[in-house]
Amino acid sequence: MMISLFQAGKTYTLKGKTTIPAIQEVNLNIDTGEFVVITGRSGSGKTTLLNLVAGLARPTSGQVLIESMDLWSMSDQEQSRLRNQKMGFVFQFPSLLQSLTVLENVILPGMYGQKNEKHLILERAEKLLDEVGLNNKLSAYPRQLSAGQQQRVVIARALVNQPALLLADEPTSNLDEQTEQEIIGLFKDIHDSREITILLVTHAGQLIPCGTRALQMAEGRIIKDEHIHENRVVRQ
Repeated sequence: MMISLFQAGKTYTLKGKTTIPAIQEVNLNIDTGEFVVITGRSGSGKTTLLNLVAGLARPTSGQVLIESMDLWSMSDQEQSRLRNQKMGFVFQFPSLLQSLTVLENVILPGMYGQKNEKHLILERAEKLLDEVGLNNKLSAYPRQLSAGQQQRVVIARALVNQPALLLADEPTSNLDEQTEQEIIGLFKDIHDSREITILLVTHAGQLIPCGTRALQMAEGRIIKDEHIHENRVVRQ
């Protein structure tokens, strides 16, 4: 099992008084290799759920396990190592370092590994950039790229450490329709060609058929959990 949540909850406190439940008593198991598309209205809790899985938000109650390891029984250093080695992240906005080239941005997460692996990271980064269609942009800077190209760089960067889990939060919401289809097609290709688990948060219901499983959230709870087979949705 790649991800397990047991009675996971997350509340936020405003001005020391008002509490807002972002996630409420969520139980969820995600197998290795699933491509899970999470949808819901703004404020439904889908991004908070993703942050709980990533260890970027601490649950107020319950447990979050990654490959049977309790995230919050780990030290900060152990959590950071887990995120670096096991997880890749793609967010709504590219968050590339403007002073670095495309290639330098992609190899950056790999620079925290073993020194004798750095040449392998470089080779892997070049291969990934070729895979996402940017083999002719290695020396370019982010400001010289379109929004879609920048998101492709982010995807390559997320994969450079060969993570087991890829987490994506609204990765296409800042793109036009054609570029959106290209990026989601890239996610599908990545899933089909690798033994990787993907969690993708989106407001776009039309992206659901690209996954193997669809979760719908409302008011901090999972209200639908459906498996997708050959573009058919099968209700749990």
